[in-house]
Amino acid sequence: MSVFSEDQLRRYEVYRRSALGKSTVRKLVASVLQQTVSPTMAFVVAGFTKVYVGEIIETARDVMVEWGQTGPLRPEHLREAQRRYKATHGTPACSLHRRRPPAGF
Repeated sequence: MSVFSEDQLRRYEVYRRSALGKSTVRKLVASVLQQTVSPTMAFVVAGFTKVYVGEIIETARDVMVEWGQTGPLRPEHLREAQRRYKATHGTPACSLHRRRPPAGF
Protein backbone atom coordinates (compact mmCIF):
# COMPACT_ATOMS: atom_id res chain seq x y z
CA MET A 1 0.00 0.00 0.00
CA SER A 2 2.97 2.29 0.36
CA VAL A 3 3.30 2.43 -3.44
CA PHE A 4 -0.34 3.52 -3.96
CA SER A 5 -0.98 6.97 -5.33
CA GLU A 6 -3.35 9.18 -3.33
CA ASP A 7 -6.17 8.34 -5.71
CA GLN A 8 -5.50 4.59 -5.47
CA LEU A 9 -5.35 4.77 -1.68
CA ARG A 10 -8.66 6.61 -1.55
CA ARG A 11 -10.28 4.02 -3.85
CA TYR A 12 -8.84 1.19 -1.76
CA GLU A 13 -10.27 2.70 1.44
CA VAL A 14 -13.70 2.99 -0.17
CA TYR A 15 -13.41 -0.59 -1.42
CA ARG A 16 -12.54 -1.87 2.07
CA ARG A 17 -15.53 -0.09 3.62
CA SER A 18 -18.01 -1.20 0.96
CA ALA A 19 -20.20 -4.26 1.25
CA LEU A 20 -23.04 -5.85 -0.65
CA GLY A 21 -26.27 -6.33 1.25
CA LYS A 22 -26.29 -9.91 2.53
CA SER A 23 -30.08 -10.22 2.35
CA THR A 24 -30.11 -8.97 -1.24
CA VAL A 25 -27.32 -11.37 -2.22
CA ARG A 26 -29.11 -14.21 -0.45
CA LYS A 27 -32.36 -13.53 -2.33
CA LEU A 28 -30.57 -13.26 -5.68
CA VAL A 29 -28.60 -16.50 -5.20
CA ALA A 30 -31.75 -18.27 -4.00
CA SER A 31 -33.63 -17.16 -7.11
CA VAL A 32 -30.83 -18.34 -9.41
CA LEU A 33 -30.32 -21.69 -7.66
CA GLN A 34 -34.02 -22.14 -6.85
CA GLN A 35 -33.24 -23.31 -3.33
CA THR A 36 -32.65 -21.79 0.08
CA VAL A 37 -29.25 -20.24 0.71
CA SER A 38 -27.48 -20.22 4.05
CA PRO A 39 -26.14 -16.96 5.49
CA THR A 40 -22.63 -18.38 5.12
CA MET A 41 -23.15 -19.02 1.40
CA ALA A 42 -24.53 -15.49 0.97
CA PHE A 43 -21.47 -14.11 2.76
CA VAL A 44 -19.10 -16.07 0.47
CA VAL A 45 -20.93 -15.04 -2.71
CA ALA A 46 -20.97 -11.40 -1.58
CA GLY A 47 -17.20 -11.57 -0.99
CA PHE A 48 -16.47 -13.09 -4.40
CA THR A 49 -18.78 -10.57 -6.04
CA LYS A 50 -17.01 -7.68 -4.35
CA VAL A 51 -13.65 -8.94 -5.64
CA TYR A 52 -15.09 -9.44 -9.15
CA VAL A 53 -16.56 -5.93 -9.26
CA GLY A 54 -13.24 -4.52 -8.02
CA GLU A 55 -11.37 -6.32 -10.80
CA ILE A 56 -13.79 -5.08 -13.45
CA ILE A 57 -13.51 -1.49 -12.22
CA GLU A 58 -9.71 -1.56 -12.09
CA THR A 59 -9.57 -3.06 -15.59
CA ALA A 60 -12.04 -0.44 -16.82
CA ARG A 61 -9.80 2.29 -15.41
CA ASP A 62 -6.84 0.73 -17.25
CA VAL A 63 -8.92 0.71 -20.45
CA MET A 64 -9.75 4.37 -19.97
CA VAL A 65 -6.04 5.23 -19.60
CA GLU A 66 -5.09 3.08 -22.62
CA TRP A 67 -7.66 4.90 -24.70
CA GLY A 68 -6.28 8.25 -23.56
CA GLN A 69 -9.49 9.29 -21.83
CA THR A 70 -10.11 10.94 -18.48
CA GLY A 71 -13.08 11.53 -16.22
CA PRO A 72 -15.58 9.04 -14.86
CA LEU A 73 -15.86 5.50 -16.16
CA ARG A 74 -18.30 5.12 -19.01
CA PRO A 75 -20.27 2.06 -20.13
CA GLU A 76 -17.84 1.35 -22.97
CA HIS A 77 -14.97 1.10 -20.46
CA LEU A 78 -16.93 -1.40 -18.37
CA ARG A 79 -17.96 -3.42 -21.44
CA GLU A 80 -14.35 -3.65 -22.59
CA ALA A 81 -13.24 -4.63 -19.08
CA GLN A 82 -15.88 -7.38 -19.01
CA ARG A 83 -14.80 -8.57 -22.48
CA ARG A 84 -11.17 -8.77 -21.31
CA TYR A 85 -12.19 -10.58 -18.13
CA LYS A 86 -14.10 -13.18 -20.13
CA ALA A 87 -11.16 -13.60 -22.51
CA THR A 88 -8.71 -14.30 -19.69
CA HIS A 89 -10.90 -16.06 -17.11
CA GLY A 90 -13.67 -17.66 -19.16
CA THR A 91 -17.24 -17.76 -17.98
CA PRO A 92 -17.71 -20.59 -15.49
CA ALA A 93 -21.05 -19.17 -14.35
CA CYS A 94 -22.62 -20.01 -17.71
CA SER A 95 -22.87 -23.65 -16.59
CA LEU A 96 -25.74 -22.58 -14.31
CA HIS A 97 -27.86 -21.99 -17.39
CA ARG A 98 -27.38 -25.45 -18.88
CA ARG A 99 -30.32 -27.78 -18.83
CA ARG A 100 -30.24 -30.35 -16.11
CA PRO A 101 -30.66 -33.96 -17.23
CA PRO A 102 -33.97 -35.60 -16.37
CA ALA A 103 -34.17 -37.59 -13.15
CA GLY A 104 -32.64 -41.04 -13.43
CA PHE A 105 -29.69 -40.08 -15.61
